[in-house]
Amino acid sequence: MSGLPDPAVMSHRMLIALLMHHGGSMTLPAAALEADATGTADGTHHAVQLAPLGDGTVRLSVVARPPGDDAGIEVRDP
Repeated sequence: MSGLPDPAVMSHRMLIALLMHHGGSMTLPAAALEADATGTADGTHHAVQLAPLGDGTVRLSVVARPPGDDAGIEVRDP
């Protein structure tokens, strides 16, 4: 897979990077972890998207999960 980490490892790295950038913790309402917030009623879960920006930063976004049941990392051209 072209040297990219396992999807679970990548998700973990993104979470740790986000938390550390915000001082190690963030306060969220409890509802942020409910099923409707982390997935939809039909079982579809969200995916993360990491996009490098031209100024030396990256944008971390939550996007709709692509079709299919296999986890993976997809590299897209901007």
